[in-house]
Amino acid sequence: MPKMKTVSSAKKRFKFTGSGKIKRKHAFKSHILTKKATKRKRDLTKTGLVHTSDVPAVMNMLNAK
Repeated sequence: MPKMKTVSSAKKRFKFTGSGKIKRKHAFKSHILTKKATKRKRDLTKTGLVHTSDVPAVMNMLNAK
């Protein structure tokens, strides 16, 4: 049987926290920043958590249990 491979894009984008939740980064922080408020840009810098409804899909992409 072939090996189970992780999705390369997913392993670059997601990390696990110590308690087992999945961290992610916010989108819309790479360019066209002049029209965005300073507070919005600052908040986009911080990490977030993957929504509970998306966790099974991300776990499947990472081949995690």
